Amino acid sequence: MITQVPHKNALTIEYSDELLWALQQEPEEFAAEARLLLALKLYEIGKLSTGLAAQVAGIPRSAFLYELGRYALSPFGETPEELEDDLIHARRASHSE
Repeated sequence: MITQVPHKNALTIEYSDELLWALQQEPEEFAAEARLLLALKLYEIGKLSTGLAAQVAGIPRSAFLYELGRYALSPFGETPEELEDDLIHARRASHSE
């Protein structure tokens, strides 16, 4: 049986040590927070479902749902279509794990 591995893309952001000093973070902390904030924003503006946003953030969907609450964002779509899309993505993700 041949298993296809999905192609992964990467995003590189250049920043100075001054940024890390200002944020009082280690590079790994900054990278994780930047991924989470990007995922939260893409979810907030309706570009990603919670499942796909969790993938961008590099965390489990349950952890992403928790983070939504920390940032005062709703885990529920505003329309039935958005809720259905979330359900479809959640089902796909549960079958790929």
